[in-house]
Amino acid sequence: MKIIYMGTPDFAVGPLKALIGAGHDVVCVLTRADKPKGRGHAVQFSPVKEAALEAGIPVLQPVRMKDPELWKTLEDYGADLFVVAAYGRILPKEILSIPKYGCVNIHASLLPDYRGAAPIQWAVIDGRKESGVTTMLMNEGLDTGDILRQYRITLADDETGGSLFDKLAALGSEAILDTVKGLEDGSIVPVKQEETTTPYAAMLTKEMGLADWSKDAETLERLIRGLDPWPGVYSYLDGKMLKLWKAEVLPEGGSDAAPGTILSVKNGLAVQTGKGALLVTELQPEGKKRMAADAWLRGARVSPGDCFHSER
Repeated sequence: MKIIYMGTPDFAVGPLKALIGAGHDVVCVLTRADKPKGRGHAVQFSPVKEAALEAGIPVLQPVRMKDPELWKTLEDYGADLFVVAAYGRILPKEILSIPKYGCVNIHASLLPDYRGAAPIQWAVIDGRKESGVTTMLMNEGLDTGDILRQYRITLADDETGGSLFDKLAALGSEAILDTVKGLEDGSIVPVKQEETTTPYAAMLTKEMGLADWSKDAETLERLIRGLDPWPGVYSYLDGKMLKLWKAEVLPEGGSDAAPGTILSVKNGLAVQTGKGALLVTELQPEGKKRMAADAWLRGARVSPGDCFHSER
């Protein structure tokens, strides 16, 4: 099948390579604009652009999607299908109507749950037991189009945003090949989405990582896993930032100490929360690498009764 592909981050690289490897004719790739990075502000290509150039595929980086010249360019490629994976732009009806088979989006949730920008991380943060990938026929709404296929996986007890990202990225590659085959042979019957009570999966921000110790231990433990690897959960101790990378809920349930109070420095860093206690087992001191909490405690001046704060 002749395909135009749209995507930007790492998540979108696997499906692109899968389509190429399966023999589909990917005639063009659209991706977001290049960005400066680092102290030298060197221009950095998106992961999808790098993959496309490596495969010798033309790349477009339009500033505006509502551009008649862009519409004409896309029409001239004569593609049967547009495939979209984490492109980061809303497609207008003029683009959605171009390809014979429509525009198919690879979305990293079981729609209609977790429409939006960060469905992977929110599934972990909310304590979901199951997630997956949905291929969807795009319309003018935000992740509201008809469902084509869904592919489910069970989350591990220690699932992180990063580990689920990797699993769903791999699943997305399988999903798009299966979906394209179903579109070609006519075996797919689109299904309208139902309503959902799941909140919109809003984009992550660094501020989301600030630990609110008044929340219960289970909520904080899930937040730590969900925001790994970015932005990470953090708090302040003795005026310095401490990132919290791994933790477990203590079965004994904590004490009547104020939330954020350190209860013990044995076998990790036990901290009182709004309900129950959390044992931090892996952390990252400011300016240093991730390490076991025990290793950090051997050189840190921390005692029971010390307290975490929300600012320096």
